[in-house]
Amino acid sequence: MSSSARSHALRHTAVFAFTLLAIEFLDEFVFGAREAAWPLIRTDLGLSYAQVGLLLGLPSLVSSLVEPFLGILGDVGRRRVLILGGGVVFALALLLTALSQDFPVLLISFIILYPASGAFVTLSQATLMDTDPARHEQNMARWTLAGSLGVVAGPIALGAAATLNLGWRGLFFLFAGLTLIPLTVAYRFRLAIGQRESGKTDFRAGVVDALRALRRGEVLRWLTLLQFSDLMLDVLLGFLALYLVDVVGATPAQAAMAVAVWTGLGMVGNLLLIPLLERVRGLPYLRLSAAVELVLFPAFLLAPGFWARLVLLALLGLFNTGWYSVLQAQLYSAMPGQSGTVMTVGNVFGLVGAFVPLGLGLVAERFDLVVTMWLLLLGPLALLVGIPSPQREGGENEQAPGL
Repeated sequence: MSSSARSHALRHTAVFAFTLLAIEFLDEFVFGAREAAWPLIRTDLGLSYAQVGLLLGLPSLVSSLVEPFLGILGDVGRRRVLILGGGVVFALALLLTALSQDFPVLLISFIILYPASGAFVTLSQATLMDTDPARHEQNMARWTLAGSLGVVAGPIALGAAATLNLGWRGLFFLFAGLTLIPLTVAYRFRLAIGQRESGKTDFRAGVVDALRALRRGEVLRWLTLLQFSDLMLDVLLGFLALYLVDVVGATPAQAAMAVAVWTGLGMVGNLLLIPLLERVRGLPYLRLSAAVELVLFPAFLLAPGFWARLVLLALLGLFNTGWYSVLQAQLYSAMPGQSGTVMTVGNVFGLVGAFVPLGLGLVAERFDLVVTMWLLLLGPLALLVGIPSPQREGGENEQAPGL
């Protein structure tokens, strides 16, 4: 191949990868703005807390039942249709969200949005992993950084929309329009998406392969560790503001600032993780960071006052960087040729993990929120126990130079 042809191929691959990352950014951009907009949405539509809970829970449940089939279809010759079609439905669901005038319409829009995101976004992640199977960790780090940027940008965009008197509806109209940009570019790469399918066309065989994967010890290990790692990620985020206000005695403004510090340092960590994984393997780094978190988190819980806790929280946000990226990369590496089915097994296993926040909430209700927070230590503890040692790892899934 001539140098000009190689240069063109590299540019083509780079644009393709950037488009997939832009899809993840957009998804988290929407999520970040929606989470910040809940007070506005609740007031505008007159929602009760029970209705807000249903808006958060029911679409997620429906998506967990639908997405396993989407993942298998993504591996048996339907990925191109699912990604592009999912993008169209994603945009339409955002448009319906912006137009909703009551609770039922908003609920329908979310029920459509969640599985559309699975087809459009999660299968895009699978496709990115297929672009270079030897660099799963590095590409997952880039994916996570794109999502972190989106989460941080969402509330900022909502604030800008409020300043411009666009409101949350105007912002969702904008999101629907923005979806067309990566969708249009992805359409140009429709053949590239198709080439990354496994070549299988039998849906029943895909189901059998997914069930076999769920019986493999290596796959179960990474699925289990992903659930435990979430205790120090999304689960901690869910309880953090309540803990700081109800237990530490912080003001709501201080709690909001603490959440911003935690997520902001996490974004910085995700940025630093990309060059780090070019120099070290992910699993040794993960063991080290889990050990650090096992020390930092008790210190956070026992520290006197708000400001000491804020410093420790910043360090916690920095040192849990890469947990999802590395573990998800290991799952992809454990299932070669089944990148779409990774979505399937993740959703099946995630049905169990979905009850974890509920269980922790019941513990807080029955005993105390402090007890719930101490239980989150099971996250780094599980990583220290479950991640294979260098002797057991033996070169398994090595994707970067050693330490």
